[in-house]
Amino acid sequence: MANKHEFDGSGLLFFAAFSVLLVAIWQTTLFSAYSLEQLVYKETLSQLTAQVVLAVPRKHTADQRDIVLGFVGDIMLDRGVKNAIQNYGSGDYRFPFVKARDELRAYDILFGNLEGPISDKGKDQGSSYSFRMHPDAVEGLRDAGFDVLSVANNHIGDWGRGAFDDTLEWLRGSNIVPVGAGLDTQEAYQSRVISKNGVRVAYLAFSEFGTGFEEADEDAPGIAIIGDGEKLIESISDAKNNADLVVVSFHFGDEYQSEPNEFQQRIAKRVIDAGADVVVGHHPHAIQPLERYNNGYIAYSLGNFVFDQSFSEETMTGAVLEITISNKKIKSARYRTVRLNDYFQPAFVD
Repeated sequence: MANKHEFDGSGLLFFAAFSVLLVAIWQTTLFSAYSLEQLVYKETLSQLTAQVVLAVPRKHTADQRDIVLGFVGDIMLDRGVKNAIQNYGSGDYRFPFVKARDELRAYDILFGNLEGPISDKGKDQGSSYSFRMHPDAVEGLRDAGFDVLSVANNHIGDWGRGAFDDTLEWLRGSNIVPVGAGLDTQEAYQSRVISKNGVRVAYLAFSEFGTGFEEADEDAPGIAIIGDGEKLIESISDAKNNADLVVVSFHFGDEYQSEPNEFQQRIAKRVIDAGADVVVGHHPHAIQPLERYNNGYIAYSLGNFVFDQSFSEETMTGAVLEITISNKKIKSARYRTVRLNDYFQPAFVD
């Protein structure tokens, strides 16, 4: 009988061989699992990468980016506003716009109604309320970002033809487009098209009133008048052939009224039916409603933007119409509110 403490060589060899076999099997299994895991990981990563790439939006080209149009109401830089500029703004005509400037300049195209001539020429025509703004006013308007100004209103002729002609020159020389007036009928009733990021917007302007300056004639300067509506319908038709959207500005309505009258409603809806996309109103010196009509929008009155009518809260509050355009169609429209302080400076409050 062998001693139980005697060394068993054959058993050792068997144990060693068995251990090597186990290690080989373990490594093979581990390598296979690792390879499978790596394969799954790479495939999953590839799928995730593809999903991420698909999720990244394409960069908009200039033609694809939304544009935002801004519209303000009556702008008058004479009388009490002029006094505020001189006494508190060191004579700088940027002073009235300083509190709203950044937001105004953010609009792709900015429109307003210029309530009177910009000139140092002409003769006072004797109106009870006769306005004439200093030529330096164009610097303030340009700095605030205005691109288009309607001059079709009842104050543009307060200082006669000399100041009227001068106004058009000052605006054009400052790269601000005047609409609603011209040296003859054709020019006064013709739209002005502004292109922005591939979108062509045509602007037209008409006045209900001819006081202070009569309607333009074939060989005489003047403003575009609403009248019986026939000429403005022709103007809209022509504008539609040259633009993606048509904006019509009206100086109409009753002063200090918060609701549009029958004439405003009738003529505004008529031009929308004729193909206009946006109607913008001013003259009442008070805000009137924004209305969706068919495929267009009607802002009956935006009220005052810069004016010295501090006798009521309504006349010291204005609306800014904001129109967003996407793919050459109106995406949204809304009013924003501005309030004028004691120096007649409008500031956005929403």
